[in-house]
Amino acid sequence: MSERLLDVENLSVSVDGRELLHGIDLHIKEGETHVLMGPNGAGKSTLGYALMGHPRYQIDGGQILFRGKRLNEETPDKRAKEGLFLSFQSPLEVPGLPLSTFIRNALEQRRGSRIRLWDFQKELQEALNLLQMDGKYAERELNVGFSGGEKKKAEILQLLLLKPSLAILDETDSGLDVDAVRTVSRGVEAYQKSQKGALLIITHSTGILQELHVDYTHILADGRIVKTGDASLIGEISKLGFEAYTGQEKQQAAGGGV
Repeated sequence: MSERLLDVENLSVSVDGRELLHGIDLHIKEGETHVLMGPNGAGKSTLGYALMGHPRYQIDGGQILFRGKRLNEETPDKRAKEGLFLSFQSPLEVPGLPLSTFIRNALEQRRGSRIRLWDFQKELQEALNLLQMDGKYAERELNVGFSGGEKKKAEILQLLLLKPSLAILDETDSGLDVDAVRTVSRGVEAYQKSQKGALLIITHSTGILQELHVDYTHILADGRIVKTGDASLIGEISKLGFEAYTGQEKQQAAGGGV
């Protein structure tokens, strides 16, 4: 039986005194892929940042458990060492820090030991080939001068090498053309198959999902998960849009039920 990785229990989160998430419950096991969809402003990215421990996102109630360990007060670096990974919607540029150096340092922190340069370069090249990235990108400054597609590929490159237990992908397919989405999807699929890791894919489109196995789909509206289903819910959303579910949420909040 698969081990429970993440348990989010009645989680409420605020930013600058404004509550954005209201009583979120989410449970993810090893090897599962969960998709979180919803309209812009629903709170999808807020959940990702809160799970990763961004200091701006204040937990007002509930708890985050990872392998049974409470993470509410843990810093982002400690959460990363525990096995959480967040792929940013808009990756930051870091002048002066080569991409390969950043990944190698992060990998050593993750594993808790030094990595031989030869072994690292071999792993790096295999991942670069999978993502159809020129090896020269590895020596460029982290995300500096990268196109939108290259930044997203660099995020997936980190995913493939770090091999986290739970990867949170925040709008990874946003702004990508069809070919770039296909390449990124191939990288995510390789991560799916490589281990018992789990995925929480945050998106409002379906492009990145077409080649992936999805276990559960959740719809987030106005800071609440209003519906959970299997992969077929993705097709339902494509036909009906999000308005059908946001209306249900408003009725529920008003005491009218779903």
